[in-house]
Amino acid sequence: MNGNYFTIIYLVVIIAVFYFLLILPEKNRKKAAQQMRDSLKVGDEITTIGGIIGSIVELTDDTVVIETIEDRVRVQFARWAISSVGKQTNAQ
Repeated sequence: MNGNYFTIIYLVVIIAVFYFLLILPEKNRKKAAQQMRDSLKVGDEITTIGGIIGSIVELTDDTVVIETIEDRVRVQFARWAISSVGKQTNAQ
């Protein structure tokens, strides 16, 4: 009987460890990224997941149009492709 209880307790502890070390931090990162994308406004300097840096010139619900800094080319991206607000460095 004691072996069965130990096995159940062991499984519950393993599941709790996975939840607190893997699942919960990932949920928090996704929530923070979504809040950042929801708070974008025209004029913000952003970095895409592909490393393109530019200023936002137009926003819709699903897309962002940015103008690159150097050559002033305008490119349209999906909102989920925005990595960060501001220039992202190698240290991040």
